[in-house]
Amino acid sequence: MTADITTDVLVIGTGPAGSATAALLASYGVEVLVVNRYRWLAKTPRAHITNQRTMEVLRDLGPEVEAEAMLHAAPQHLMGNNVFCVSLAGEELRRMQSWGTSPESKARHLRASPCEMNDLPQTFMEPILFKTACSRGAQSRMSTEYLSHVQDADGVTTTCRDRLTGKDFTVRSTYLVGADGGNSLVAEHAGLPFEGRMGVGGSMNILFRADLSRYVAHRPSVLNWVMQPGADVGGIGMGLVRMVRPWNEWLIVWGYDITQPAPVVDAAMATQVARQLVGVPDLEIDLISANTWTVNNCYATHMQAGRVFIMGDAAHRHPPSNGLGSNTSIRDGFNLAWKLAAVVKGQATPKLLDSYSAERAPVAKQIVTRANQSIAEFGPIFEALGMDGGVDHQRIERSMAARCDATEAGEKQREALRRAIDFKVYEFDCHGVEMNQRYNSGAVVGDGTTAPVGENMELYYHPTTCPGARLPHAWVYDRAGGKHSTLDLCGKGRFTILTGIGGGAWVKAAEAVSRALGLPIRAVTIGPRADYEDHVGDWHKVRDIRDSGCILVRPDHHVAWRSQSVSADPEGDLSRVLRQILGH
Repeated sequence: MTADITTDVLVIGTGPAGSATAALLASYGVEVLVVNRYRWLAKTPRAHITNQRTMEVLRDLGPEVEAEAMLHAAPQHLMGNNVFCVSLAGEELRRMQSWGTSPESKARHLRASPCEMNDLPQTFMEPILFKTACSRGAQSRMSTEYLSHVQDADGVTTTCRDRLTGKDFTVRSTYLVGADGGNSLVAEHAGLPFEGRMGVGGSMNILFRADLSRYVAHRPSVLNWVMQPGADVGGIGMGLVRMVRPWNEWLIVWGYDITQPAPVVDAAMATQVARQLVGVPDLEIDLISANTWTVNNCYATHMQAGRVFIMGDAAHRHPPSNGLGSNTSIRDGFNLAWKLAAVVKGQATPKLLDSYSAERAPVAKQIVTRANQSIAEFGPIFEALGMDGGVDHQRIERSMAARCDATEAGEKQREALRRAIDFKVYEFDCHGVEMNQRYNSGAVVGDGTTAPVGENMELYYHPTTCPGARLPHAWVYDRAGGKHSTLDLCGKGRFTILTGIGGGAWVKAAEAVSRALGLPIRAVTIGPRADYEDHVGDWHKVRDIRDSGCILVRPDHHVAWRSQSVSADPEGDLSRVLRQILGH
């Protein structure tokens, strides 16, 4: 049977994962079709924390993409005073500098990346990525529902339904990517294995508009944590008032008992919750939407079945703690897109694609574990405030008030609360989780060294050029004085060789191997009077090779291989490494 539509890659879902993958594939010159079962993109600002690594992906898509994201984002300096309070208008219990805004963390962020993290709600991120995909040649169909797929030795035949006409049609693609969310049918039909469980907790979202600047502008924050045991609206005693747009659009997250039926969140209840958490009894809100959802603790242990791949929430299902959701989803796409492009173009064999799951499934497990662990780490805060266990609200209120006592017990309680909130840095400033992801797969060739393990790999980013790691950022300068990140010298869908004075043989080898394999390879020399100069010495500090050595960087900025110095046969070595990576 002849399919109604043919394409190289079919992507199911236009969320951060699907739209990013389509944008990258289109930028690499691959024919791609992306479909969405709904008529348009994200209606609610679910994901929002946008970390440096994600911004590097947008930067790789083009300076105009990065600039548009920054135009719509709330900047980093408005993100960081995470507030713990009894209500926005009421007593503040404590605040913490987070999301890279403390002086110490800000310095680490500046060292780590050319990009600045920000708060970009999904309602803005998705259109940027989707528009980029379509403007660069991706085809798209909205109101198009995935029904099933069948794969064979040559490709995948997918059946979809046009929800406007009710008619089914088929798409024939070489590869299928399921970016269809936490209830992924693609993952289910592909029979991919998962660990963990769904529905471990319940929450409600209340999206509304109200000018709350008088309560928050003096302590700018994305997240305001409200401790209210015995609140009239019920729940677990803690709610979140999240800034969507400063300071007049908000999202309240309030938990409910998952063992009970989900509450019906109507306008009256939404207003009551908002008034309770903001602390203004007569607050008037403009309700935009309200819904309930479940907290999940589930991840795919394998993300590929033949020609079918899953990514994003389809592969890692977890609460929004740590802001890892859309960031990890976009990085899934950055990992897979260049590999699909290389195979579709005949530059690599399908063996290269096996590295996707080998590299991203461990990340899925890591971030799901981290996000759920962050929820558990609220426990010491509850304990310090006397909110742990029981529903004796008068006792809890007395315990919360006791922290103000000029007694030894009061002093111990204050110290316990400080320690408990300070420990939340593992949720609100976990730079290492975002930046230290290192790969071990067939798409990485070791150099006989072991990747260094630095102090607290979750909290702190530790740059290294060890194969598998993300290439470290350092500023270098062209001959006209222009400033460039080392990451800017790489990416754009191609491999890159970075070398120094004495590495001329690697440049010649790159030219020869590029011709032999039909694979674009950029060769860059960094040194005095070379392509770029390391005027301040930052590249020298992180490169981990000699002037005559080389670093082979993959299109996704990860180090594929390195040589400490020039070898006896640079062309032979480079050819061997690339053939191994590409599966020849």
